[in-house]
Order: sequence, then structure tokens, then C-alpha cells
Amino acid sequence: MQATVMGRTTGPLLGPFLLLPLFFVLLLSGCGVQSIPRALNQVEASLAEVTNQYKRRADLIPNLVNTVKGYAGHERETLEAVVNARASATQATIDPSNSTPEQIQQFQQAQGGLSQALGRLMVVVERYPDLKADRNFRELQAQLEGTENRITIARQRHIEAIKVFNDQVSVPPSSWTNSFLYHHEKMPQWALEDAEQQAVEKAPEVSF
Repeated sequence: MQATVMGRTTGPLLGPFLLLPLFFVLLLSGCGVQSIPRALNQVEASLAEVTNQYKRRADLIPNLVNTVKGYAGHERETLEAVVNARASATQATIDPSNSTPEQIQQFQQAQGGLSQALGRLMVVVERYPDLKADRNFRELQAQLEGTENRITIARQRHIEAIKVFNDQVSVPPSSWTNSFLYHHEKMPQWALEDAEQQAVEKAPEVSF
């Protein structure tokens, strides 16, 4: 079809063809162009919060161990296990924006080992009524319980963020955009170690 301007023929009408790129951009905007990067950002932000809460827990442990030592210094094996597990947990660091599945798995295992060591320590504490009555210990125990609850919440948010991201990169139509532009793979879901799974299934109890 020809277009005529002031009596002259200008050639085929190009309007519809010029609108195609705009239509394509608008189509993609609803198919993951923005939502996929946002989902990835949320995964990284939620992972950063998880690592922050684990660090908070690790920071409480030296004071906790020293307090227990004052009443149960001969429980050397249990105390050393906590100290060693904390060292392993603090060494297992990850960069939320640049982490591999292997690094995350090592991080999870180290934190699970620390959870197990802390669980054994709390069993030992039950044998020492004077320790349980100590004001400093009571405060540390309350802080530790609060931190464990925050860890659980942060993990749940991270698990949900991974689910949303995986849906974005694997479920059409956003998965088509991912295949065309981003090429992201599905992320492995966060896996709990046995000790942490038990903590999730049973709410922490603090007896005074």
C-alpha cells in the first residue's frame, strides 16, 4: 500500500512495522523482563538476611560458652565441640550475589553442625540448676532463642524467594524470556540439616 503526501507517493506504509519493536518490548515487559531480575534480587537479599542472622547467633556463642564454663567447666568435650563448630560456621562464608550451590551446601552443613553442638550444650545445661538460674545465662539464652526464631523466619523467606525465582525461569511465558535474554538455571532449594529441621518442627522451649 502506498502513502501519498502533498500529491507525492512516498512508498509503502511503514507505520505498522515501526510499531513492531514497541509491541515486542511491551510484550516482554509482561513476560519476565523485569520480574526475573527482581526475583533474583529478592533471592540475594533474603540470603543476605539469612547469613546475617547466623552471624548474630555466632556472635552470642563466646559469651554463652564462657558463662557455662563458670558452672560446668569440666564439661570440656561439649564446650570444645561448640567452639569448634562455631569456628567452622564462621569460616563458611558466602557472597549472596556470587555463590555456588556447593558453597551454599557447605554453609548449610556448617550451620547445621553448630545447631547440633548447641543442642548438646543445652542438654548439659539441664544438669546445672545454678547455671540455669544465672542472670547472664538467662539473658543469653533468651537472645539465642530470639535469634533462632529470626533465623527460621529468614530461612522461610529465602525458601519462598527461591520458589518465586524458579517459577519465573521455568514457567511460561516468563521462562521464554529467560531462555531468550537471561539464561538463568533453576536454583536448588534451601535444605535444612537434621538439627535445624527438628528445630523447625518443634518450637524452641526455654525453661527458667
